[in-house]
Amino acid sequence: MTAPRPIDDNTLHAYVDGQIDEDGRREVESWLADHPEEEARVRAYLAQNAGLHALYDGVLDEPLSPGLTALATGTPKTRTAAGTWRRLAAAVLLFALGGAAGWSLHGVGEGGGSSAEPAFVRRAVGAHIVYASEVRHPVEVGADEEDHLVGWLSKRLGSPLKAPNLASLGFSLVGGRLLPDEGTAAAQFMYEDASGRRLTCYVRAASEREDTAFRFVAERGVSAFYWVDAPLAYALIAEMPKDALLPIAHAVYAAWER
Repeated sequence: MTAPRPIDDNTLHAYVDGQIDEDGRREVESWLADHPEEEARVRAYLAQNAGLHALYDGVLDEPLSPGLTALATGTPKTRTAAGTWRRLAAAVLLFALGGAAGWSLHGVGEGGGSSAEPAFVRRAVGAHIVYASEVRHPVEVGADEEDHLVGWLSKRLGSPLKAPNLASLGFSLVGGRLLPDEGTAAAQFMYEDASGRRLTCYVRAASEREDTAFRFVAERGVSAFYWVDAPLAYALIAEMPKDALLPIAHAVYAAWER
């Protein structure tokens, strides 16, 4: 008789990704029935998987436009084309980091924070820790004045901003505030889900010299994805596992690109 395989994270990854045989599937489902917390976690990732397929499968089936084909096969000639190339590369990297279900992240940003991360990320994490726990005054301007909030922060940062709609992911806008960032302005947008869990999106001006890679860091008990797409730099922060935060980062990134 074959001994039951151990139900570890690798087995659960294979189950979520549909890369397990029928006997293994039954073993996992039997084990999950006796472990409701793990079952809830697996169901959440299966839902993320389905959501990401719904969002991106149609795009993957689309033919490349002549402009993108030219960019992919040649060297960008202008600053605008170079910016488009960087955004395309960042989007491809972002999707590759996540995989279809957001499970394939073991080698990305493991461990705690590092001095290699930009200073603005540390400031963004600090601002999240301070304001996400605030009960009475978490934001300066509430979501009921969203147009005023976005207009005000856009003017202060000198670039058009937006508050991404994350309702499909269970988060609604609480509001936002203006923050200092080394003598310049930064914006913080705050969101909250039905359980009261909060996440923040920190935005500041960026320069063409900054690293544009999409990166992850875990620091001071929170997770953060950050990237630069000049003229702005972004950090998405929450007290949740990186694989749960990644689909939200997808949505925020996509919203800012539209």
